[in-house]
Amino acid sequence: MTAQLLTCARAVLPDDTVLANACVALAGDRIEWVGPGDALPARYANWPRQDLAGDLLTPALIDCHTHLVHGGHRAREFEQRLQGASYADIAQAGGGILGTVNATRAASVDALVEAALPRLDALMAEGVAVVEIKSGYGLDRDTELNMLRAATRLAEHRPVQVVRTFLGAHAIPPEYAGRADDYLDEVCLPTLNAAHDEGLVDMVDGFCEHIAFSVAQIERLFDRAQSLGLPIKLHAEQLSALGGASMAALRGARSVDHLEYLDPAQAQVLARQGTVAVLLPGAFYTLRETRKPPIAALREAGVDMAISTDCNPGSSPLSSLLLTMNMACTLFGLTPAEALAGVTRHAARALGLDAERGAIAPGQHADLLRWSVQSPAELSYRLGFNPLIERIQGTPA
Repeated sequence: MTAQLLTCARAVLPDDTVLANACVALAGDRIEWVGPGDALPARYANWPRQDLAGDLLTPALIDCHTHLVHGGHRAREFEQRLQGASYADIAQAGGGILGTVNATRAASVDALVEAALPRLDALMAEGVAVVEIKSGYGLDRDTELNMLRAATRLAEHRPVQVVRTFLGAHAIPPEYAGRADDYLDEVCLPTLNAAHDEGLVDMVDGFCEHIAFSVAQIERLFDRAQSLGLPIKLHAEQLSALGGASMAALRGARSVDHLEYLDPAQAQVLARQGTVAVLLPGAFYTLRETRKPPIAALREAGVDMAISTDCNPGSSPLSSLLLTMNMACTLFGLTPAEALAGVTRHAARALGLDAERGAIAPGQHADLLRWSVQSPAELSYRLGFNPLIERIQGTPA
């Protein structure tokens, strides 16, 4: 196929370089060759060719941090925040995450799937082909496992790759108030074992905050995850500076997420460890926060910055990755090129999928998006407009 091409592959072209009149050769479900049309090897001369009339091709998008599976909604809390209540105030009064726990515990796997499908469809309509989905709204064995089962079934209903993340250490349920360590011992860690035994979990996450779990408690979770051979990531430094991000990075975390209160000096730790910083402007916007992640320090240190919707019922009821890209530019100061890399190459790294996803390069999945835009910056620039023409997946050679 012939098109304008943005590879999102740093080894091929800089992030903001569009290759005009480019060709991509697809063999089965893989990309076999990428380059200028006038350099197309002779062996492809007789292959079927599709001329995309100068439209822009990018890799399919990746939403690397979501809470897509849940019961109920929290519109009332939206009203409370408009009246001045903080996220922490609502959580400490029994709302927040715990409000969703009650609705999720009452839902069957079928109901969770049915509720999540419209949100997944909204993401896919904008070109999302990979989505990470967390548990964390059950906080008991049965519901946590049901959330992961629902996430698994979503990939059976739609042509999307789902990465399932166990987030049993998301909050402390009311029945364990003041007994976080007992909750870890009696519920969270045994449920992680059960999820692993059932083949339901790909990664392990936790919420390291003063309203959730301490650094030491998260380390216990990570000890168990790593004993099971499961990669880790962490919600860290969203509401306060506890040091969870540097701890997770030093333990080999694939990503640390939120980071509004990250000490800028810790950006060097993330860079040395190769840990991706996942920025979540939807939560920053919804909670009307004022403290931004230290973008300049992350950029200077060379930390890969992914961005994601954080789609969830409370702090980020956002199901548009294109709008998230705009927010990352407008609120956090990313460039449009950084935003696009943040939902392709860097998002793939945050999920450990960079060998197969996130770029248009030989060996990668043949999963491309065709956009009706004249400049890649348009993907971050427009609000409420979707210029996606089609998703192009691999064809036989």
